[in-house]
Formats: sequence, C-alpha cells, structure tokens
Amino acid sequence: MPRYYIALPDPDKARGPQAEYSFNASGAEGFAQQLQDALRTDWLFARWRDAQDEPDEVDPALGAVDPAAVVTGQVDDLHIDLVAQTSIPGEVLKHRLRLLAGSGWQLRDVR
Repeated sequence: MPRYYIALPDPDKARGPQAEYSFNASGAEGFAQQLQDALRTDWLFARWRDAQDEPDEVDPALGAVDPAAVVTGQVDDLHIDLVAQTSIPGEVLKHRLRLLAGSGWQLRDVR
C-alpha cells in the first residue's frame, strides 16, 4: 500500500478555500486525524459533491474511500509532517488535500 509523505510548511495557513471543508486542527495529531477521517469515509467528498452546481456530473471515482487508511503526524521544527498509508489513488488524495488545506501542503514523496 502506498505511503504519501506530506508536509504542512505553515500549519496556520493549511486551510482550504472554503471553511466547511477545511482543516480546523492546530496540532499534528489533529491534522492527521482529520485527513484520516477524510480518507476512510466519504463525508468530505459527499459534502463537496452536493455543493456543486451539477452533483450528478461529478466523477464518482473522486469519492473513493479506504476504511483501512492510516495517517500519522508529527511536528518537525515549525512545520507538520503527515504520512498517509492508503490505497486511495494519488489524484483523489490530492483532491481531498486541496479541500482540506488549499495550497498549504506539499507532497514530498510517495513510496
């Protein structure tokens, strides 16, 4: 199962453009838990899809879930590192991160 290494360089700015989908955590464990919940369930995708002008036209593949996804987080200097182990495709993970963190994240590595 792939592992995605994600950095939040400035956790205070790791917020999506719309508050209803955005991270609201302040610590590494909180960010990890919120991302893990967004990967394990469809709550984030479903809320976002339902808000679209044409929800029925949204690609259902973006709603992929992985009930076994595990995300860990740790503080490293002034930023937060997250490691997401999930079977969710990379493009779906990136979509969820854009909703949660806007542009306030970086994909560092995939193994």
